[in-house]
Amino acid sequence: MDSAAKDEMQPELSPGPEWPEQERAEQLARGAALKWASGIFYRPEQLARLGQYRSREVQRTCSLEARLKSVVQSYLEGVQTGVWQLARAIEAVQGTREALSQARGLLQGMSQALRTLEPLRERVAQYKQLQALSHLLPRLRAVPAAVAHTQTLIDAQQFLEAYVSLRELEQLREDTWAPLGGLELPVFQGLDLLFEALGQAVEAAAGAAGKLAREDPALLVAAVRVAEVETGRTTPLGQVPRDWRQRCLRALQEGLEQTHFGSPLLPAPGALPGWLEALRVALPVELATAEALVAPCCPPQYNVVQLWAHTLHSGLRRSLQHLLAGPELEAADAFALLHWALHVYLGQEMMGSLELGPEADVSQLEPLLTLENIEQLEATFVANVQASVSQWLQNALDGEVAEWGREQGPNTDPSGSYYSPMPAIVLQILEENIRVASLVSESLQQRVHGMALSELGIFLRSFTDALIRFSRDHLRGKAMAPHYVPYLLAALNHQSALSSSVSVLQLDGAPSGALAPVEAALDKLQRRICRLVLEALQAELQPLFADLPSRQWLSSPELLESVCERTGRFCRDFGRVRNPTVELLLAEAERAVVLQYLRALMQGRLVCRGADERTQAAERLRHDAAQLQQLFLGLGLEENAQCAPVLLALRELLNLRDPALLGLEVAGLQQQFPDVSEDHVSALLGLRGDLSREQQLVALSSLQAALPPSPRASRRALFSLVPAPAPAPASCLPSGSCARALLLSE
Repeated sequence: MDSAAKDEMQPELSPGPEWPEQERAEQLARGAALKWASGIFYRPEQLARLGQYRSREVQRTCSLEARLKSVVQSYLEGVQTGVWQLARAIEAVQGTREALSQARGLLQGMSQALRTLEPLRERVAQYKQLQALSHLLPRLRAVPAAVAHTQTLIDAQQFLEAYVSLRELEQLREDTWAPLGGLELPVFQGLDLLFEALGQAVEAAAGAAGKLAREDPALLVAAVRVAEVETGRTTPLGQVPRDWRQRCLRALQEGLEQTHFGSPLLPAPGALPGWLEALRVALPVELATAEALVAPCCPPQYNVVQLWAHTLHSGLRRSLQHLLAGPELEAADAFALLHWALHVYLGQEMMGSLELGPEADVSQLEPLLTLENIEQLEATFVANVQASVSQWLQNALDGEVAEWGREQGPNTDPSGSYYSPMPAIVLQILEENIRVASLVSESLQQRVHGMALSELGIFLRSFTDALIRFSRDHLRGKAMAPHYVPYLLAALNHQSALSSSVSVLQLDGAPSGALAPVEAALDKLQRRICRLVLEALQAELQPLFADLPSRQWLSSPELLESVCERTGRFCRDFGRVRNPTVELLLAEAERAVVLQYLRALMQGRLVCRGADERTQAAERLRHDAAQLQQLFLGLGLEENAQCAPVLLALRELLNLRDPALLGLEVAGLQQQFPDVSEDHVSALLGLRGDLSREQQLVALSSLQAALPPSPRASRRALFSLVPAPAPAPASCLPSGSCARALLLSE
């Protein structure tokens, strides 16, 4: 396309647009035209049709210009019509302004005329008031007498007549208001006070509804009717409504609360159960009175029975909260309140009685005692009971301890066993408190149960401490007890009685290990008593074992016979101990004698000087073992529970003639008694007197190569409770690991 053609297609630029929107529209139009032209004439063969496009665009332009001229012409005609209408409107506004000016002048003239008529208007109003008063004058003269008569009716509790009179007076006052323009005559100034007096009288009658329902129900009905009529009527404008129904209901509630909970004095300590018992009797009677007598005197919407029940519940709840905010209650008062509030109050004896209708149901209201109140009362009860239980248990223990030093032995039961009521008293005290707590709630029962177990544990520790002091004072000679051992045996029976009966403290559904601490304390007490008894036995036997082993021991059985005689005499009272404790005690006593025997053997007081003495010593061990077995069999201890067979095992070490076989005997001894040590074996081998150091070393080395302990080996500690012998002088055969080291060095 040449430049001439481009100039022909370029539209003539118009002057700058008057508005930015017009300029933007033109730019968009030019852009669209250029885009169209560039698309049409992009190929050279289309330039031949340029004349056709030009003529077509000229026709389109002429058509658009014609249409634009038509639109502009129409727009100009509309503008011309609008201008004409605005001119007509201006003429109309001007005419209206002139008319208003004339009306303003007329009104100003009329206001001046009205001011001249104002005195006449006032005269007319006064005339109307005088005319109305002249008609009401006879009635107005009777107002003071009517007021006095109404006051008399109120004082005489004739509420209906008084209310009718007051309504007539009030109506007369309303009739005078309109003529007087709302002005109240002085004669009616006391009318509101008279209404208030009647309202107070009605309120007082409602407050004594329970009494009036029994003595004068007509008066109660009259008071309620007056309150209902006054509440339901429409009051004149400007007068505050008198809601006497609400006043009547409040009076009913306040009178009921004042009757039962009006005293500000709290029940004295110990008097709370009596106060609660009085309420248990009085409240159902009050509800029955409300249902039978008060409810028929009141409209159904009063819901008298429900109102009575809720009022009594609320008043009682406030009284209890006030009580709990005061000084801390005693245990009996706390228990009585918990039991009464949780069980009696909502039970069939009171608010849950089948004789009361559903209106008296208070179960959906706030409980008498909150969770905090219950927690406080339970803590108070448990603390007070714990103090009492602790004192009772201490008194029982003090009484028992006081008997230990008397000249008379322990009491016995019909079976001959030592007996004391102390265990039964202790368990009865604890069990009774747990049972009583279960009457209130499971939580209180668990609290008291925990307290009981704790106090029983403290009691057992105190019992143990008392036994230790008793033993120490006796052994030191501070307070010699004539029957020291019998009272220790009686204490074992106490422990046995407690152990066999402590299961009564187990709660249903409680974990099986709840009594574990108490059972552990009882086991500890049993071990302590057995230890004290065995210490007394050891003190008896210790002088006799001072000469064992010795030449006299080899040649005569008198030494062990003395031991058996004194042991039998000491254990004579074991028969007064109940099973299974007596079996344990006999077993421990037999082991204590055997341990004393072993300790004596380990001292190295005797060394055999030949085969004859070794045979004699072995025979003495056999005889002593048999004698001890026979003694304790006679006392009731089964043979398989005895430790005396250890002496027979030691006999084999002495009776063996071939030293080369000692290793086998030592290994066999260790299999039977795994707690035997090298020092023990070395001391026992020293009794033979015929072994060289090398032979002893060989025998001791068999302990290292010994087989595991036999399944039938003794599980009770023996040698581990016997002190290892002291090292021998240099001229003697050393023992134990030191002996082996010395032998190897040589």
